[in-house]
Amino acid sequence: MAGRILFIDDDLAGREVALFNLRKAGYDVTPAPDGREGLKAFSPASFDLVITDLKMPGISGMDVLRKIRGQASDIPVLVITAFGNVETAVTAMKEGAYDFIGKPFHRDQLLLAVEKAMDRRRLATEVRDLRIRASGVGREIVSVSPPMARLLETADRVAATDATVLITGESGTGKEVMARRIHVRSSRAEGPFVAVNCAAIPGELLESELFGHARGAFTGAVRDRVGRFRRADGGTLFLDEVAEIPRALQGKLLRALQERVVDAVGADAPVPVDVRILAATNRDLTARIREGTFREDLYYRLNVVELRVPPLRERPQDIPPLVRHFVSELAAGAGREVAVPPGVMGELLRRPWPGNVRELRNTCERMVILCRGDEASMEDLPPPPRLPEERGGEDAAGEWPPLPAEGLSLIDLEKRVIERALRTKGGNITQAAAYLRIPRHVLVYRLEKYGIRRDV
Repeated sequence: MAGRILFIDDDLAGREVALFNLRKAGYDVTPAPDGREGLKAFSPASFDLVITDLKMPGISGMDVLRKIRGQASDIPVLVITAFGNVETAVTAMKEGAYDFIGKPFHRDQLLLAVEKAMDRRRLATEVRDLRIRASGVGREIVSVSPPMARLLETADRVAATDATVLITGESGTGKEVMARRIHVRSSRAEGPFVAVNCAAIPGELLESELFGHARGAFTGAVRDRVGRFRRADGGTLFLDEVAEIPRALQGKLLRALQERVVDAVGADAPVPVDVRILAATNRDLTARIREGTFREDLYYRLNVVELRVPPLRERPQDIPPLVRHFVSELAAGAGREVAVPPGVMGELLRRPWPGNVRELRNTCERMVILCRGDEASMEDLPPPPRLPEERGGEDAAGEWPPLPAEGLSLIDLEKRVIERALRTKGGNITQAAAYLRIPRHVLVYRLEKYGIRRDV
């Protein structure tokens, strides 16, 4: 098809003639008899061009123009009317119409205007895509499973709006990748995408990190800091692990979301910001509300639309294409080609993947590194996870083995314990900290101190 058009006109005869000519020219056209039905049918992801009559009962074409421009400013709107004059044309163009045609119009006049509008739309899309790729914000989502197809369809519909989105799911499922997809498919795609891991920043520093501070606001504040909210102005702010924001700071975040202003620490006046908020968590926020550690009003402000990214075990169909994608990408980076034979793929399909896509990618990286030829083997895979009943020693007895007579390094022991806790919890820092019975920021400090990766 040459393009997708929404054609809104209450004149049945004129509409039918235009539909015939447009479809004959190869366009995919959806008709609507009035403004109300047209707006109901409209979706930014479904159309490349909107053609609307101006004089219609109920919702006028000018109202249709304003609403569509408000939802998707990049989609051109072609206005037609039998009551046209210079003043009407000027008003429509000021409201954002791409072009203006008076009725009755000739077939060639309509097709020429549509062709020019489509060319403009394609050119704008190409330029936008090039800028996005150059920025490095976008990340490819590889999937063939029905659950992910439904999720991506919903995400793309939400992307066209400015709604706040809460992305939930287990650690390693790709919540930030989903957030990036929403950003690059939104009208803010050419604006900044600013991500902040709320769990990796100590609570006493998070306020300044998010909202900024004025010079002299506290000891060490030697200059003004704008903060992540203001850095994301005109774009998207992604709050990862939002459940870890201290309750004392949640009220200030709620004000920023409601009022669209930020209060920098030590500043005299709030600063307005134009930011879309995407948040993510692997925690059950309703449980946190019951515990009293998360504000209910903040939860509802964040959860305008919830997108749950399913774990890998719920979409095993995605494992083969993900493996092929990761192996091809990683091997190409090393100047190689590596194939994954059916036996190895079958073993990957049998594994539980508690660390989800992140764990799968790490396994693929190991395969590419250890592969001696151009085909991966079972020896290149990490050992399969052991069931609890298969573990011996301290796991089975619930006690530590005797201390060695020659002594041991307490630092090495602490590092090994942290690594084992992370492996047990699939790389989830919050769960590992709870397992070790230490505050999360203490575990984050230990990870940085010892250079331990989440995916050990």
